[in-house]
Amino acid sequence: MSFSAMQAPDFLSDYAKQVEHALETMLIERKHAVSERLWSAMHYALLAGGKRVRPALLLACFHACGGKNKDALSAAMSIECMHTYSLIHDDLPCMDDDDLRRGKPTCHKQFDEATAVLAADALQTLAFELLATSGTKVSLELVAHLAIASGAQGMVGGQMMDMQADSHGVSNVLEVERIHIHKTGALIRYSCEAGALLAGANQAQLQACSRYGEAVGLLFQIADDILDATATSEALGKSAGKDEKQHKATYVSLEGLTRARELAEDMQNIALESCAVFEEKGKPLAALAKYILERGQ
Repeated sequence: MSFSAMQAPDFLSDYAKQVEHALETMLIERKHAVSERLWSAMHYALLAGGKRVRPALLLACFHACGGKNKDALSAAMSIECMHTYSLIHDDLPCMDDDDLRRGKPTCHKQFDEATAVLAADALQTLAFELLATSGTKVSLELVAHLAIASGAQGMVGGQMMDMQADSHGVSNVLEVERIHIHKTGALIRYSCEAGALLAGANQAQLQACSRYGEAVGLLFQIADDILDATATSEALGKSAGKDEKQHKATYVSLEGLTRARELAEDMQNIALESCAVFEEKGKPLAALAKYILERGQ
């Protein structure tokens, strides 16, 4: 089944629509205070589409833990701003040098490199603004958690590991896993934990969300590696086959396609086991784990 042909869970589409509307409204409210070109680049990158998986994970964990109001929406927007900042930087010539993102020209191709860098910087700081001004009891805690997950101890550190791995080579899957626990997994785990914290989760629920996030973070990356090796650029919405062309160490290149799919199933099983504590309220999380696995089938 191709990526474009897969049916996303209904709740994922519903959450994406909520987040899209909130992001659009939030940006429009700030338009008068931002230079036109910078605002246009921020809007272009942030509203370029995508499944909004990280906000959906946050909202799904929030509701699984008993959250019932809109306290989580600012945090959901925040994580998408942080994620989009990382994508803009990831696509730059000094990083992955990519021309396509979500089926459209990357931000630096649509505008220019300097504007893209500044738009990414603005989205990063906007992520913290949204948390700090959300008015929730855990806003300060979330600011600290997001800083750790997105910074040197998390996503940025993982990107550095990935760049160093490109220069000296990676010989085993454990090193690849370490890279992606930081580069991809840290923000995904944060999304799940943030939803739990906003809902006032108990310890068992928080631990379940954290374990689920860790498993789904690796599952997401393994599925991405499989897709890069098997899907077309049109289906992906970004350049396919770049990992092999750049001789990057991936789950597929080190373990082979069959074993990579087995590892993805292992991560899905851990994620599904983590959902058990939520009973009926955990069904959306289980559906999302199954959907992520299907991306790489």
